[in-house]
Formats: sequence, structure tokens, C-alpha cells
Amino acid sequence: MENLLWQAWQRPVKVTAVKAHGHRSPLKRPFITAARRTDGVDYVVVDVEIDTATGQFTGQGSAAETVKVTGESAQTILTIINDTVRDRLTGAHGTLEELYALVRECTPKATSARAAVDVALHDAVSRSLELPLGLLLSGYPGASFAPETLEARIQNDMTVSLDAPTAMAEKASEAAADGYSILKIKLGSDPEEDRTRLAAVMEAAPNATLRLDANQGWSPAEAIQLIDKFTNDNLPIDLIEQPVPRDDLDGLAYVTQNSPIPIMADEALWSPKDADRIIELNAANLLNIKLAKTGGLQPALQIAEKARTAGMECMVGAMMEPRISITAGAHLAAVHPAVTMIDLDPPAWFANDVPEGGYMENNGFIALTPGPGLALKRLEPETDPL
Repeated sequence: MENLLWQAWQRPVKVTAVKAHGHRSPLKRPFITAARRTDGVDYVVVDVEIDTATGQFTGQGSAAETVKVTGESAQTILTIINDTVRDRLTGAHGTLEELYALVRECTPKATSARAAVDVALHDAVSRSLELPLGLLLSGYPGASFAPETLEARIQNDMTVSLDAPTAMAEKASEAAADGYSILKIKLGSDPEEDRTRLAAVMEAAPNATLRLDANQGWSPAEAIQLIDKFTNDNLPIDLIEQPVPRDDLDGLAYVTQNSPIPIMADEALWSPKDADRIIELNAANLLNIKLAKTGGLQPALQIAEKARTAGMECMVGAMMEPRISITAGAHLAAVHPAVTMIDLDPPAWFANDVPEGGYMENNGFIALTPGPGLALKRLEPETDPL
């Protein structure tokens, strides 16, 4: 079976059309981190049509505006896909790997746009083979499709965004009532106030496990001081994500090597080369893989395999992205044994969570929808247009 799946990866297809369209959804409540505030999401959906021996098939991928993180707005994503990528990819004939190389060449600094096109290509190819996307991905070295693992053992978390302690306590209580036992707590604006925020969250959700995300908000010295205080407070913290600025790998390594709580690299991790460097410096205990940063499924799988070889575990996370991107992330999480954590809660924030399908979630556990590709209904350009 693995050999047949690898052959499927090597089967050439012809791209006959590429078209991106913009959408907008308000959020149910503001999403606030140490780096940004978001009240609504502008995002882009890309349709990629392929021609195969069995007919024509269309796949979809998506990318959200994340100017503060990737430097990409919805408009720049639309422009690069509808101009540069469409001109380069339409009429091209090749394997998934060869087509991805073409996309990478014309999106050198647009990782979100690149990931959207890559997911759409994989969605189209897996639909042409009548396979779930995850099963197609399991043909990649080191991968194996295990949706039951995702459904039964890897629990999604719910993010409590940065706010006043009382507001964060209220949101933590709501999340716990909705069945979430793992809460991702956004911190980083003020080290001392962060401690007060955590005390309020724990009082509101005393049985929760906490994942702290400073979003680069602390210095290495501040991080160690706070971690010591969190440890003395006996808080149930299972990881701390990106405590220091992304470019300070030495600082991240210092925190990692002096912290009793596992440290996860997020903003510092964009590519397989970044993973190599983090592993070499012992700069993190855990890696957070996001398709919008890696620029596609293949580099994401390469990072997961590097982590497995190094004895590290990974999370599949996401930006504030729509259901198409989150479903792709869920399939990624289901295919590699190094992935033991997910942070895929953004659709719960969207006032308009479209399209239908992809997965169902119950008490934080995700069950992939059976069907080819992403198993999502098509999102039409007329739905919530930008």
C-alpha cells in the first residue's frame, strides 16, 4: 500500500486552471495576542483544476491575512496567486513535487499563498484518486495515515486570548464548560500582569491543563524569572510557546536549557532548515508546525520527520484561518507519529464557519469527515465576499 501511495505522489497531472477569490468573516470575539488584535479575518480561497487520465478535478486551499506574522495581506495573496502563480502554473504538467517546486519559485516570500496553492493541488490530486488527503500524504516517507489516533488521543486546545484577568477567566470558564480540558493562554504584554492572568484562569477552570503562548513577548531573563514563579505557583503547565523573539535562537536555547517546563518553538520555525538549526542548538523541546509558515504540506512533513529522528514531539497549529486550512492541518496531524498535539481551534472563533464538512469536533477531539480530498463542500466565490 505504501508503495502504491508513493507512486500516486509520482503520478504527473496537468494544471488547467488557477483562480483565487477573497472572503471576509467577522470573529465572535476579538482575538488578541502580544503581537496583534484581530476582530475579523480577511482570507483567500484558491481553486486549482487538474486534468488526469480519469477526468478533471478541482481542489481548494486557503490563506488568511497575517501581515504581522507572514507579511501577507489578503490583497497581496490574491495578487500573487491570480497573477504570478496562475501564469506559472496553468498548463504545467508534473508530479506534486515538481508542481510545488514551480509554486515555490514564484512565491519566495509568500508562504501563506504558497501553502494555499499546495493544499489545493493535494486536494485535487487526492480527489482524482478517490482518497482522503491524509491517505495520500501517508505515501510520504515516515508518514502513516491514522485518523483514529487524531480522534481518540490528540485533543485540540481552546485559546484564551490576551485580555484583562477577569475577561480571560470568563473565557476559560466557557471553554471548560464546552468540554475543553486544554487551554492555550495568550500572554506576553506584561510579565507581572501575566501571573495575575494565570491565577484568574486557574480559579475559573481549576481542572484545565495550560499551554502558555507569549508570542515573543519576553526577554530570556524575563522568561526564566516567570517560569520560576509559575513553577513555585505549581501551575499545571505542559509547555510554553515561543517566549522570546523569533530571531533570538541563542536566547530561546538559554530558556530551553534552564526551564523545567518544555519550551516550544513557533515563530522561530518556518522551514526544515530552521528545524535543523533549532535541533542543533537544543533551542526547543517541541516544534509547532503551521502550514502558513512552512509554505506547504511537503516541508511540514519534512519538519515532522526531522523531529521524529531527533526524538522530539510536534504540534500542528494554525493562524486565525478558515476551515479549509484547519482541515488540511488536521489531515497533517493524522499522518505523522511525531505529531502529538494540535492547536486547531480557529473555526470556533469564526462567525461564519464555512464551508461544510472536513471534520467534526466533540469535546476537543477531531474526527475527519470520510471522503476524498479534504471532504469539504466547495466554497463559492459569492460566499462572504471580500
